[in-house]
Amino acid sequence: MRTDNVYDIVIIGAGAIGCAVARNLSFYDAKVLVLEKNSDVAGETSGRNSAVVHAGFNNRPGSLMAKFCVEGNKGFEELCRELDVPFKRTGKLVAATCEEEIPGITGLYEQGLANGCEGLELIDGQKAAELVPGVNAVKALYSKNSGITNPFLYCVSMAENAAENGVSFRFNEAVKEVRYVAGAYEIVTSEAVYGSKIIVNCAGLDAPAIAKSAGAGTYDIYPCRGEYCILDVDKDQKLPMPVYPAPHAGIGGLGVHLTPTIEGNILLGPSAEYIDNNDDYSTTSEVCQNLMDEAEKLVSGVMDIKLIGAYSGIRPKLTSPEVGGYSDFIIKSEPSLPGFIDLIGIESPGLTASWPIANMVFDLVSEHLDLKPDADAVRTHHTFKKIREADEETKAELIRKDPEYGQIICRCRKVSKAEIRAAIENPLGVRTMSAIKYRAWATTGRCNGGYCMPKIAGILIGEYGMKPEEILYRDKGSNMFTGEVK
Repeated sequence: MRTDNVYDIVIIGAGAIGCAVARNLSFYDAKVLVLEKNSDVAGETSGRNSAVVHAGFNNRPGSLMAKFCVEGNKGFEELCRELDVPFKRTGKLVAATCEEEIPGITGLYEQGLANGCEGLELIDGQKAAELVPGVNAVKALYSKNSGITNPFLYCVSMAENAAENGVSFRFNEAVKEVRYVAGAYEIVTSEAVYGSKIIVNCAGLDAPAIAKSAGAGTYDIYPCRGEYCILDVDKDQKLPMPVYPAPHAGIGGLGVHLTPTIEGNILLGPSAEYIDNNDDYSTTSEVCQNLMDEAEKLVSGVMDIKLIGAYSGIRPKLTSPEVGGYSDFIIKSEPSLPGFIDLIGIESPGLTASWPIANMVFDLVSEHLDLKPDADAVRTHHTFKKIREADEETKAELIRKDPEYGQIICRCRKVSKAEIRAAIENPLGVRTMSAIKYRAWATTGRCNGGYCMPKIAGILIGEYGMKPEEILYRDKGSNMFTGEVK
């Protein structure tokens, strides 16, 4: 094995947990590698959720979920400030639409108090309607400290900060086998073989298979797919905060809810459907219509906003369809495998809890390695400026310094060529269309890239020397052009 393929720590998976663990460890003097089977960070569960920063009242008292969610919520604003990631503490309503649902929200309130949640209040329907016009509630749980973020930029900034501090990332490398040999690990991927003293297995839906390959035992994951609808930005109808339904026993998630995004769209969903495969991201018109109907029961007027897209995510649940509900995170050092750390069943509130989880992983790693602080490591990360977010004076200054800020490539989202170029030249070296999309937010408007996507492809070909057949939308096999291209 080549010595440059030997590391102190190998992290498997570059979702929210893997990126947070990588950033945390990057503050210390260690050689760290992140392996990711997809072409970019946040390729699965971490990039396919509601983007809500939870308060911690949904989780069982005494669980890791509850503990880390409450901790994560309290520190999320400062963390996003360090990472230059958007975050809004919007608040959140859990609405009881009839008298029979009131005990459900009362139970959440009491559970939240037991978990140490702050800013919880039970309010009547009139106060709920003042907070969210059109909400259908006889009573509601109001959580002042809940919020929203951009999960893609959260993971990107975590990873880029880690890379700036010396962490290596390898994309498009699926882990095929893990072997424990002579007191160390060999990790066989689709592209190479790596050696490591420590393995942190945070591969999400694939984590049980990797644990089994290493000899850590068997963990059962039940993939649960949730579909979402994306509504257009509507200046006349805005949703000030997420609105959730009262809890119902047995479902695989928190129920169909409405969530405003940082960018101004509204998300409806998710559904909850246990599936056999952990890579089936199908969406259907039938489910989308059901989401619209369920959302209308919570907030009147939703059906008046234009539907512009749909997507789905898959939760790595530890509870079977028969049991439903939630189990707890599994975060542990495997006793039979020194230095092998498993993170299994990290579903919601994994995004909110990611930094506290990373702190726990650091403690587990420290049991096997003497980690000394790296004096040169930096904790802050800055993303490129967005012309759509700037005031007129700042816009003029940006364009004066770089005229490409005055060339709008994406008309729906007002994304300039300067931002497209910055996204293409990202520190992680990812040059897929989706990498540009999630960093600059181009192609996400009502035309779904019909106007800007050809222009972005033209930039990649004409200014970065890519051949048309080399341009991928996301992962290997998602070629955007084939054969003769005009």
